[in-house]
Amino acid sequence: MTSLLVLIILVLLSIALWQLTKIFDLTQIGQKSENSQVANDDDNNVQGYLMFGFLGFIYLTTIFCLVKYGNLPLLDNSASEHGPMIDNLMVISLVLIFVVQTITQALLHYFAFKYRGKEGNKAFYYADNNKLEFIWSSIPAIVLAGLIFYGLYAWNDIMFVDKEDEADAIVIELYAKQFGWEARYAGKDNALGKANVRYIEGVNTLGVDLEDPNAQDDIVVNELHLPKGKRVIFKIRSQDVLHSAYMPHFRAQMNCVPGMVTNFSFTPTKTTEEMRGTEAMIAKVNHINQLREKKNKQLVAEGKTPLDPYTFDYLLLCNKICGASHYNMQMKIVVDTPEDFKAWLKDKPTLVQAVKTAAEADKKSEEAPATTKDSTSTMTTDSTAVAMK
Repeated sequence: MTSLLVLIILVLLSIALWQLTKIFDLTQIGQKSENSQVANDDDNNVQGYLMFGFLGFIYLTTIFCLVKYGNLPLLDNSASEHGPMIDNLMVISLVLIFVVQTITQALLHYFAFKYRGKEGNKAFYYADNNKLEFIWSSIPAIVLAGLIFYGLYAWNDIMFVDKEDEADAIVIELYAKQFGWEARYAGKDNALGKANVRYIEGVNTLGVDLEDPNAQDDIVVNELHLPKGKRVIFKIRSQDVLHSAYMPHFRAQMNCVPGMVTNFSFTPTKTTEEMRGTEAMIAKVNHINQLREKKNKQLVAEGKTPLDPYTFDYLLLCNKICGASHYNMQMKIVVDTPEDFKAWLKDKPTLVQAVKTAAEADKKSEEAPATTKDSTSTMTTDSTAVAMK
């Protein structure tokens, strides 16, 4: 209802402004005025100076953003071996874009002012200049080729896993579905069992083929733990729609495509505790908690539940808008020391054990209702008899 009233008010204001314009035009009847639709020198001068004004606005906005938000870097504290290479490529791209944008915008607005229309001037027809076209075509081509080759080198370095690294790596499956994540560890044999959505039933939410020998030691968890300094090979699947496994602090992202398995690999370089202890992260956490404290005062005043203090954690996110609850697709990632990782994984039951435990629990629950029914029947009979007496 409020939106409708706002819309009606806006329409009425537009009609009022239109009528005022008509009234103003009527008051000008009989007076000498320039109503030509062709721009004169005064119009061109105004437009030329406005160009410089807009250029100043662009530069002042840029300077303001650098001063105001310069303490919030886009790229900082990567936590994987390939992270610095990705950050370096991004920094080079951003610097090039900034320099080119600054120069081209200045030239664009300057020439718009310099060659503004003047009465009596005629445009000079300049057909072409092969030398100039070669120069301004070659420079972008060379720069872009350099960026592309550097990007391909970085991509190949990240995606290529040699036999030695593969033999020493751990294999983890990331399973995406609306709207959550599950992870499956390969176990001692370092080989994941086969899986298919047709096998999804009960506890076996990933559709693992429990008859596959490689699946006998697979472990399914809802919190992802990784060992520091050890390569991790991710096998990524999706149950329903297109998702994207995004781990920002590890500079890792890979699409999760239904019906196929995609791969990504990286080596963590900082444990969760080490990342929490970095100066940049401490400053970031303090800044977030200061903002939450201000927000909490407002929430308490409104009788609402205040926000909890923020603590840093690595996260696995979905970077594709996959549905209404897309924002819920988060999984906590904990990077441990190799010793702590082994201790954490040691106590986790295998998927086969979890399925057996669930089957036994179901069997007991099926037997329980009959006993309950008998006892209830007895109690009802006794109490009724007592009442009759």
